[in-house]
Amino acid sequence: MGFLHAMTCATEGIQCTAAVRWQSYEAMCGVYWEAEGKAGATGYYRSPDPRVMLFFNDVSSHIGMSERGAVENRGERPLCRAIYIPAGMPLWTRFSADHRFSHLDLHLKGAWLLNRLTPTLGASEAAAVLQRPVELQDVAGILAIGEALKQDVCTAARHPLFAEGLAVALTVGLLDLPGPEECGAGASGGLTPTQIRRLRKLLDEHAGSRLTNAELADAVSLSPGWFARAFKKTTGKTPLYWQHEHRIALVKSALLTGNEMIADVSMRFGFADQAHLTRVFRQVTGTTPAAWLRDSRPK
Repeated sequence: MGFLHAMTCATEGIQCTAAVRWQSYEAMCGVYWEAEGKAGATGYYRSPDPRVMLFFNDVSSHIGMSERGAVENRGERPLCRAIYIPAGMPLWTRFSADHRFSHLDLHLKGAWLLNRLTPTLGASEAAAVLQRPVELQDVAGILAIGEALKQDVCTAARHPLFAEGLAVALTVGLLDLPGPEECGAGASGGLTPTQIRRLRKLLDEHAGSRLTNAELADAVSLSPGWFARAFKKTTGKTPLYWQHEHRIALVKSALLTGNEMIADVSMRFGFADQAHLTRVFRQVTGTTPAAWLRDSRPK
């Protein structure tokens, strides 16, 4: 008996257009779906195992997703062509229009995947990688692997090792792994370039609010205390001052390119009022927003 997945799911308005084809292997289960959803159709999915979804057609303009709750209540983003979903992470989807689609769903034995990554990454980094969700719209680098794996799932024409090898290659191609130049970059106690990029992305997504150390640490799978020390060692700044710099850069751009009053801009980027913005602005730049704007505009 091969590996059988256990997933909680509930869908409404989605139906198969062809027989579901699947294969169970020693350490993973592959399922190939052809289906369609009506406008307003919804889905909820949660698995105790890590999994990969690879769509063979673009779904980003028709299906929205969220991992924080029903998408109509929590805000949605487009569902990408390929996603890696860590074990236990829920996923909600909603169709904005009628759409036919096909995708490969891989349910992976977590311990097996961890064992495959550990010799190269180390146990702690491998575990952290497997906790980070990934969304990828450009699937050119992994689509051929997915096509080959889909064929094996549908026909079981080759030895199971072939399919499991493809599953590892597909998953590794999707995971948020450090590049060759980044391996060991955090060994001295600092953050890796991958972690810094993830933090910048998080700030961009929360431009109107200040994130706590705990929220920043969670994004890079570190404890708040360890994160604060690693961050200071890497950047020479505290996380709070670094966020101030990022938000002030956004404020500058808004002041130069728009017609908003300084008070309105301060509220948009999460400052309590104009006085609060002025204090932080002076701390970062050495001047006030009004003086900086006056000096920056063309004479």
